[in-house]
Amino acid sequence: MILQETYTLSNGVRIPKVGLGTWLIPDDKVTEASSEAIAAGYRHIDTAQAYENEEGVGKMAKDEDMEFLKTIAG
Repeated sequence: MILQETYTLSNGVRIPKVGLGTWLIPDDKVTEASSEAIAAGYRHIDTAQAYENEEGVGKMAKDEDMEFLKTIAG
């Protein structure tokens, strides 16, 4: 399944080939959207400060108890 396939970066870190892009998803909608993506098998959630929805992505990480994402999201 494509959601389980990864790329290996030059530093040896593996990242999922497919991720949920959160650009244009409003902060008040991104928690639910990213939680649904995790439930569907996604393991890569793309966010950035410029998207202005990092609070909602961080809430999802906390709600889903995703330690790695909580570290990144703050």
